[in-house]
Amino acid sequence: MKHTITLIPGDGIGPEVTNAVVKILETAGLQVDWDLHAAGVLAVEQHGDPLPSALIDSIIRNKVALKGPVTTPVGGGFTSVNVGLRKALGLYANLRPVWNIPSVPSRYSGVDLVIVRENTEDLYSGLEHEVVPGVVEGLKIITEEASERIATFAFEYARKHGRKRVTAIHKANIMKMADGLFLRSVQKIASRYPEITCDERIVDAVCMHLVLNPTQFDVLLLPNLYGDIVSDLCAGLVGGLGVVGAANLGTDIGVFEAVHGSAPDIAGKNLANPTALLLSAVLMLRHIGEGEMASRIMTALGNVLSEGKVRTRDLGGTAGTREFGDAVCGKLEIGPFGSR
Repeated sequence: MKHTITLIPGDGIGPEVTNAVVKILETAGLQVDWDLHAAGVLAVEQHGDPLPSALIDSIIRNKVALKGPVTTPVGGGFTSVNVGLRKALGLYANLRPVWNIPSVPSRYSGVDLVIVRENTEDLYSGLEHEVVPGVVEGLKIITEEASERIATFAFEYARKHGRKRVTAIHKANIMKMADGLFLRSVQKIASRYPEITCDERIVDAVCMHLVLNPTQFDVLLLPNLYGDIVSDLCAGLVGGLGVVGAANLGTDIGVFEAVHGSAPDIAGKNLANPTALLLSAVLMLRHIGEGEMASRIMTALGNVLSEGKVRTRDLGGTAGTREFGDAVCGKLEIGPFGSR
């Protein structure tokens, strides 16, 4: 089956890692027409808008997109492209599996977590204004509708993938109304899934327990801001943001992206690790019904890493972005293939 997929290379190291991943996907046999669009800094330069309407229309039309990292200005400039995409496309669920990739050095072994993050509201939405000079107010919006929707997503995911426990993470001891509403909404949905254990942890406590023993958790369900922070913490448990993929999902649209930054300091130097975007692409393949291809790519990636001959610098090697991508392509061309 041939697919049409919106491709957003991003900026900084984005085009380099995107090129490597596209080559791997095509080597694996993906039949695809790429619908190429710019976002962020490049889109401002080309169209005067960091999130052009043509890009949004493309994703709505194609229902799926693969996105490289896009720079978000700090303390000024245009608002986050990631946040804009999520709002414009109704991508209410951020899904980030976090697990140990064989042969990737990390502080822990046996980690197998799934982060489910509400993606549309909370403080992370950036609803803020200056009340008077020197006083800024940010709005934390939590709704029953969005909380129940993300809870349903988490429990459905757990049921489909054989997960046994969902942990709701909050700060309802202090934010009794906002986080209290989130927690009550989760508990309401949990009652419909008696086969899945549901418990709850305060966000600061869960961060400590993740560092002490991450293997005690299964599916973590969080509001937007806590989810942003905790998901990066969890990536650090297995080797960093360079070895974790992510999906932003709505009712019928999926945008799959690398969660690390655009790293402008190494852009254009053939140094970046494409693994994070490749893992996001694997999630995309499963989403569009190409599960067998996804498994072959995972096997090829695992073989390259386990051999240890071709690794990027962040993984202790000397290989460049292109060399690492070519090594994965080489394994795909040899066969035979297994599955994760």
